[in-house]
Amino acid sequence: MTGIGRIVTEDGPSVVRIVAQRVWDITACCPTVGHWLSGQVSTTDLVNCEAIEVGTVETVQWLSPFDVQPIKACGVTFIASLLERLVEELARGQTQAAGTIRQGFSDEFLKSLREIKPGSAAALDLREELLARNQWSQYLEVGLGPDPEVFTKAPPMAALGYGAEAGLLSESTWNNPEPEIVLAIDARGEAVGAALGNDVNLRDVEGRSALLLGRAKDNRGSTVIGPWIRVFDDAVNLHQLSGSELTLEIDGPDGFHVSETAPLSGLVRGFQALVDAAFDQHDYPDGVALFTGSAFAPTWDRSGRGEGFTHLDGDQVTIRSPLLGELRHRVRRCPDLPAWEFGLIALMQNLTKRRLL
Repeated sequence: MTGIGRIVTEDGPSVVRIVAQRVWDITACCPTVGHWLSGQVSTTDLVNCEAIEVGTVETVQWLSPFDVQPIKACGVTFIASLLERLVEELARGQTQAAGTIRQGFSDEFLKSLREIKPGSAAALDLREELLARNQWSQYLEVGLGPDPEVFTKAPPMAALGYGAEAGLLSESTWNNPEPEIVLAIDARGEAVGAALGNDVNLRDVEGRSALLLGRAKDNRGSTVIGPWIRVFDDAVNLHQLSGSELTLEIDGPDGFHVSETAPLSGLVRGFQALVDAAFDQHDYPDGVALFTGSAFAPTWDRSGRGEGFTHLDGDQVTIRSPLLGELRHRVRRCPDLPAWEFGLIALMQNLTKRRLL
């Protein structure tokens, strides 16, 4: 297993190679992850270049494994997430109405969603039928229609890494983690690795209007990725990921605990279709990080029966994969987090001072 990540060192952000739980600095041969994903540094060079051992996976301070790449995300890619988006929309962001709305979905409607392939003739027929009944939704469009939802989750350098504190808008009272696979895609549009990610979700904000997606999704600390990018090989690639699973655990300061495992086989379009959609008439010369959607339906009752789930400050979120490891972080409010100040210019200045560019 080879992982590519980023850590904090005395000199500044450094690209590292992870092999057998040991961490090796390879910044001298690969100054940024963008050098790899752009094709300037080959995967073979990453694996074989000279490196300096800097510690173990437990002793270093992790950054997000992506740097100069845009961070994109696909939504409504699992039936569970599609249904919960419908709940948010119909509830207009009010958590009190969610349980009643969820129970109101007919068995026939649920069955039709689970059996239809997005973009197929049957899916488009269902769309026309629901439109005629005035029951169509923007979420059904991207869940069943020909085009998946692909949006900008965060700008380059904004994501946090393992052990960080994620941010929630101060006014949000209905929110949840969204554990996802994050693909590392090179400039040619080929997925070359994967990491774990939390696409932090504000259900009340987006539930008011899908046009508030930017407000709901892109905030201080709202993107967490890690612990590193697992480089694809014969043992781990898109095919193996499709048959794998994710486990989510939440532990709260109030004693709340939930642990749930979900299969990734429910990704209705498949990983490759999402990669193709991201690169359809678009270019990413430095590569791109792509969140691929969440298989979890956050319906756990926390404070009382029927009240559902929302975060409390201090919650610890743990996301596990048998193929990609473990991502762990805590949750706080955006105003309580340090401001993001180290951006692309700061990175270029740092690497130039270190004579790495």
